[in-house]
Amino acid sequence: NLDAGAGFKVSMMSIGFNHQSNGRSQPYSRSWNRLVGQVGIERGDFALVIRPWLRFAEKASKDDNPDIANYLGRGDLHLVRRSGSHQFSLVLLHSLRGGGNSHGGLQLDYAFPIAGDLRGHLQWFSGYGESLIDYNHRANYLGLGVSLLEWY
Repeated sequence: NLDAGAGFKVSMMSIGFNHQSNGRSQPYSRSWNRLVGQVGIERGDFALVIRPWLRFAEKASKDDNPDIANYLGRGDLHLVRRSGSHQFSLVLLHSLRGGGNSHGGLQLDYAFPIAGDLRGHLQWFSGYGESLIDYNHRANYLGLGVSLLEWY
């Protein structure tokens, strides 16, 4: 852990290659390759992960979604707050562009104990990029699920 000042600690840093694809053929194929940086900082019950990325350009004749970065963004912020055994999370992503290329998304999560290690999750997403197939269509989703692990 590195001291980031004001009681914040840098808990992790990484850089990596990310390939994301839906595995479908044309006209439903969607994929992109990115170089993703990541920095996580923590203070008490709060954690913040900052992830900027850079899309690798593809040949224009082969690119099945040339405007994907204008919808799925060029980075995201993930803020997590723990309160006892409850967890609250906010993810913000944005294209970092203006005008007609200004798009993004917001995801709110709430994780809560059910029994033992079993946890419930409530999630709401609003914006662009919840799925690759319709990355350029604004959507709202509400989800409810369970998990066997704590993620934060």
